[in-house]
Amino acid sequence: MTSTEPQTYSNSISAVIAKLRDRTQVNVQARWRILDESQAEVKLNDREHIAWSAGQKVLWLTQKFVIPNDLSGYPIAGLSLRLALTWWAEAAQIYVNDQLVQEGDLFDCSTRVLLSSAVIPGEEITVSLRLVSPNHDAGALVRSLCLYESTDTAYPEPGFIADELAVLQQYLETFHPEKLSILATALAQIDWSILSDKHAFTESLLTIRSSVQYLAQEIKQRQIQLLGHAHLDLAWLWAISDTWEAAQRTFTSVLNLQQDFPELIFCHSTPALYAWIEEHRPDLFAAIQQQVNTGRWEIVGGLWVEPELNLVSGESIVRQLLYGQRYVLAKFGAISTVAWLPDSFGFCATLPQFLQQAGIEYFVTQKLLWNDTTKFPYGAFWWRSPDGSAILSLMSAPIGEGIDPIKMATYACNWEQQTSFKASLWLPGVGDHGGGPTRDMLEVAQRWQNSAFFPQLTFTTAQKYLQQIRSTSQRDEEITSQRHLLQQGTPLQRSGSPSP
Repeated sequence: MTSTEPQTYSNSISAVIAKLRDRTQVNVQARWRILDESQAEVKLNDREHIAWSAGQKVLWLTQKFVIPNDLSGYPIAGLSLRLALTWWAEAAQIYVNDQLVQEGDLFDCSTRVLLSSAVIPGEEITVSLRLVSPNHDAGALVRSLCLYESTDTAYPEPGFIADELAVLQQYLETFHPEKLSILATALAQIDWSILSDKHAFTESLLTIRSSVQYLAQEIKQRQIQLLGHAHLDLAWLWAISDTWEAAQRTFTSVLNLQQDFPELIFCHSTPALYAWIEEHRPDLFAAIQQQVNTGRWEIVGGLWVEPELNLVSGESIVRQLLYGQRYVLAKFGAISTVAWLPDSFGFCATLPQFLQQAGIEYFVTQKLLWNDTTKFPYGAFWWRSPDGSAILSLMSAPIGEGIDPIKMATYACNWEQQTSFKASLWLPGVGDHGGGPTRDMLEVAQRWQNSAFFPQLTFTTAQKYLQQIRSTSQRDEEITSQRHLLQQGTPLQRSGSPSP
């Protein structure tokens, strides 16, 4: 096989995937109108965003959706319809047929609004948006996409099959490029002439899908482990009173979802927040304690808050750990073994020494992945302080993400290439201003768990996942921190202990 052949096959596969998506997905970003007397059409900028000025300026948009008979020849009657939106706005309100159905903000900035559970051609649905720009930045409506989806798991819509094929393509490109020709040849057999016969076309797609399912056997042997998360800055762009409100809203939402989705495991740090909840909402605190006892809520980060760790003194770090671990032990029955610091902007060279002496075994962040010039080269590694103290460390997946199968598959492939671990950890949940997992995220996860073209999805805790890495690691690198420089050291040992 020549070096250009895999790319040729990939291009062919991508073209078919795009064609399938066009049968059940419509970009409606340019169809919004200004909700005023003018009803003027919006103008997209060079990023295809609808932008307006900073300073808490209000923008009203409206759009009438008239359900067609088909999309590019594919009949859509009976499919559900969701409107996927992403915005950059201090406040967002979504109205469907003049009824407020959802609200969001700068960080709860993406949704999939259900417009119809079973569309009828000719049906009209009006959606209006009220968006308020941030005080410090221009506002933007970033994405507007209509998604027609099947509710029958036996007969998925072309868009879902397209995403399955995209996941398969990603894994083949990463691990088995020599097999791309098989997938490309199979997809070339799609009979587009029967597109208008919904049942016949779906049956033909399912036949082709079955014919390439054996290519995905290795995918299903892999895992993407999930851990619900909701990063919450105690103070940033809002008053402290808003922090308490966000914490209550987030924790209540998680507890409610856990009633309907018993598989959901959620983690949260910051004993300072739990102490406030204990004082002001003892009922909510008791419910959290119960979920901790059942193993469905994990207390991570044995520090009082998620602190700045470059400028503060050693004494400050000691007290963060002392007060945090004392509280967690007293209220939840055990100290935390995980230093959960996803958003701190830096870490002092001696941090492993502090953490180890506080009973912490693992360190987790994702902030170093923000570097745009000097890329951090490790995913799982031993971090050693100047005194020799070492702690198993993890560069986690990004926070504030949803359940996006393509993004998750790409991350899992990159993670496996970097670390050789076939199980990755994904952290679904709205963050920065709290929020956590949403019902739609969990429903999408359930749908993809049943796909033969996607890794196994299972919820876990941070501690269990890190223990798994420690017990199975053979190849990754140890790095040593000296004067804030991370330097390559010796490999991780199978036992999980750093080499001398």
